[in-house]
Amino acid sequence: MCLRTPLALLGAAVLVLVGPPLLTTGSGTETGTQIPGLRLMVPNTPGGGYDITARTAAKNAEDAGLTHTIEVFNLPGAGGTVGLSRLVSERGNGKLAMSMGLGIVGAVRSNDAPKTLADTTPVARLTEEQDVVVVAEDSPYRTVDDLIGAWKEDPGKLPVGGGSPPGGPDHIAPMLMARAAGIAPKQVNYIPFDGGGELLASILGNKVAFGVSGVGEYLDQIRAGELRLLAVTGPERVPGLDAPTLREAGYDVNFTNWRGIVAPPGLTGTERDKLVSLAEELHDSEEWRASMKHNGWDDAFLTGEEFGDFLDAEDKRVVSVLKELGL
Repeated sequence: MCLRTPLALLGAAVLVLVGPPLLTTGSGTETGTQIPGLRLMVPNTPGGGYDITARTAAKNAEDAGLTHTIEVFNLPGAGGTVGLSRLVSERGNGKLAMSMGLGIVGAVRSNDAPKTLADTTPVARLTEEQDVVVVAEDSPYRTVDDLIGAWKEDPGKLPVGGGSPPGGPDHIAPMLMARAAGIAPKQVNYIPFDGGGELLASILGNKVAFGVSGVGEYLDQIRAGELRLLAVTGPERVPGLDAPTLREAGYDVNFTNWRGIVAPPGLTGTERDKLVSLAEELHDSEEWRASMKHNGWDDAFLTGEEFGDFLDAEDKRVVSVLKELGL
């Protein structure tokens, strides 16, 4: 599956990206979703996709009356596997969950982590979103063809930054993009950051030639003109953004990222069901629907064992893609 100043970035994430507050629509007491003392871990730094998703979900759940006072906290490190190890060590803790996504799948592989997502309790897949290919406003690259033309001339001299470790979405997307452009993925100079928030300052400061991250992470900077959007990686254009898909631009890439929630192992059936019910009620709330629209997220809701099966399939897919790319 993260640099301005950390405080400014965190403020932007909380104040801007959660979407407008709406009227309460439900009662956690009625639906059995109240989990006093619930804590939601973010396994990377403030401002990245996991962080924005977690803080949005927590605020929306509280605004909808589903539960109260969810504590969101960051525990970054090793592409999210530090947080994953902490989660697994909290066996039987029904008041802890973790925001995660495809990046954790890749980080487990690239870091040879001792704990994997198979050691967790799957709760729900929440969203799917496209990655964006962006440059700083003062970059010489005006179009994705400008960028790829320069990239092909000397791939090693045009570093690309991503908000995930090798094997994560922001790594796989530019590797697929390179292959489609006729660049050997092994020639790509990929610089990993711990989330899109950490990557941002390097894009704005032209420390990397371009960046790849989730659309929801950089919407405000794109709309404010701080970042120039060159292309999106998914099958269709993102509504409200003036940029082609990579396929439209002539590069055969169709790639999307996803995010979800997992919990520690060893939960009782009641504890697991309450977390799943909270995710289901959140998914159906007006607050969450408004936030998904605001952040450019697509609905990809999946819960319980089906989500667990999906996680297993994603692990196999990451391994297959990396082998196919020679990485």
